[in-house]
Amino acid sequence: MAILGAHISMAGGYYKAIARGVQETCECVQLFTKNNNQWKAKLITNDDVALFREQIETHDIVHTLSHASYLINMGSPKDELWKKSVDAFIIELQRADQLGIPYVVVHPGSFTTSTEAEGISRIAEALNEVHRQTKGIACQCLLETTAGQGTNLGWKFEQLAEILEQCRNPDLIGICADTCHMFAAGYNLCKETAYHATWKEFDKLIGLNKMKAFHLNDSKKEFASRKDRHEHIGRGHMGIAPFRFLVNDPRFAGIPMYLETAKGDAEDEHKGMSWDAANLKVLRGLIEQ
Repeated sequence: MAILGAHISMAGGYYKAIARGVQETCECVQLFTKNNNQWKAKLITNDDVALFREQIETHDIVHTLSHASYLINMGSPKDELWKKSVDAFIIELQRADQLGIPYVVVHPGSFTTSTEAEGISRIAEALNEVHRQTKGIACQCLLETTAGQGTNLGWKFEQLAEILEQCRNPDLIGICADTCHMFAAGYNLCKETAYHATWKEFDKLIGLNKMKAFHLNDSKKEFASRKDRHEHIGRGHMGIAPFRFLVNDPRFAGIPMYLETAKGDAEDEHKGMSWDAANLKVLRGLIEQ
């Protein structure tokens, strides 16, 4: 059966993300381990680790996931930003490892003023350097599928496959598929035949064994718009069908799926609930017994 949860705030302490997630009916929790819009990070204390792990054990949250800072750009042609991004991603992996989180999701990067090929090589080079400096760490990197805005890389399966091809340790890298991003990038998940064709292509180019997490988001923007705008489940241009296919797909039964939809109080038939709880209720309602 599908493992469903959401990205949850860690305000007030990492352990509080778990408690909040449980309150929202999450079976898995994604969080930031630092402010996602800043380079600097406050040290994680032994107490932070103990409280976090205690909450995980108490509530039996088997799958936790960390999301790296949005400032990181491992595809940058600028040496200073590239180096800063490598250093920052190393810290992200170390922090997650300290907390016992198995994976950190990161956007592959943007080539900005260079070319797609150069950007892909820079990302692979960055990951090689990250792996060189983090030997012995259990936490691994997940490259996220992107919408392809601007010069963002990772919106085509071929780009992700090429990054993996150029990495010396591809076994240390997995994939996190974002449904909104895939739809915006031009991958059709909405009709059953197209849904299966998309995953067949993914399997051929990358391998379904690489899939370690999903971000479940509908899209505010049209198909193949190349724009990353998340919407509540079934309320965007994707509709409900792709989510029904996903939560009932036996290939993904053991892979955690995290909402990244807007927070706040739900509306209409879900009034009185939070949006996270409402979206999770919708998703669970799609699971065929």
